[in-house]
Amino acid sequence: MPEYRRAYLSGGTFFLTLVTYERYPIFSNIENVCHLRSALAKVRSEMPFEIEGAVVLPDHIHFLWTLPTDDENYSQRIGRLKVLFTRSLGSKTILPENLSNSRRKHRESNVWQRRFWEHTIRDEADFEKHLNYIHYNPVKHGLVSCPHLWDYSSFHKFVRKGIYSSNWYCSCSGKRIQIPDFDKNWEKIGE
Repeated sequence: MPEYRRAYLSGGTFFLTLVTYERYPIFSNIENVCHLRSALAKVRSEMPFEIEGAVVLPDHIHFLWTLPTDDENYSQRIGRLKVLFTRSLGSKTILPENLSNSRRKHRESNVWQRRFWEHTIRDEADFEKHLNYIHYNPVKHGLVSCPHLWDYSSFHKFVRKGIYSSNWYCSCSGKRIQIPDFDKNWEKIGE
């Protein structure tokens, strides 16, 4: 089996995807979104980083994080986030009896997939492409018809800053929806 090596870059910006165990829609519950936000705030207080963009969907999360100039360890932050969120659920994370030996060995619950997906942002165009991907993701998955209709996204922050217009890729106005070409160079980033 090939050995996968992650790319680490001090002060880098990273596109990250975390997926729930067996794609269970744990974030369909607003209370769990609140637990996630609390866990994220705790991680940021322990190990600072900037959240450039984010979206929380029912069964996965996408982030764009920028680390401090002297730090490259996004894996430690992801691990801590997963632990804090899982603990916040309390008894809801009881291990099922049919849990695999591998998951038992690694002391994994029924909340997260073991691994996560990462991509090091190379330049401004790469950043913009991934930020657009994040904000269009709820539409791509058929959860809403327009990015502005999804509450659990940094899209609204970028509208307030004037970076996006409120009708970015919007079909509410009756105009034909324009589908962005995010997957042109790869298949399903982060999924």
